[in-house]
Amino acid sequence: MANLAKLEFAALDLSGDNYLSWVLDAKIHLRANGLGQTIVDENDASPEENAKAMIFLRRHIHEALKSEYVVVDEPLVLWKALGERYDHQKTVTLPRARYEWTHLRFQDFKSVSEYNSAMH
Repeated sequence: MANLAKLEFAALDLSGDNYLSWVLDAKIHLRANGLGQTIVDENDASPEENAKAMIFLRRHIHEALKSEYVVVDEPLVLWKALGERYDHQKTVTLPRARYEWTHLRFQDFKSVSEYNSAMH
């Protein structure tokens, strides 16, 4: 019974800070479970596959998002709605992370462990 409550990866936070990693994890898990076609346009997914994908996606989003999108019953519609809401993260967060990564210098840290922690 404890297995039912365990998430495969971190749920999408209300702020969307983990959106980029959440999208990647969700796609990978949906594909691994044979449900990857449910979140692409013009798919031929069965109602059972759509229901399984919807259950999976709703389990991995914040409670406030669940209540906000309570009337959405198609995984593709939910996927697109979350994308419209949080996709700006790619244009804001990703370039900054790339800049920080390329300008990361060992001498900026007091110890090797601080450098290692920042790198990961």
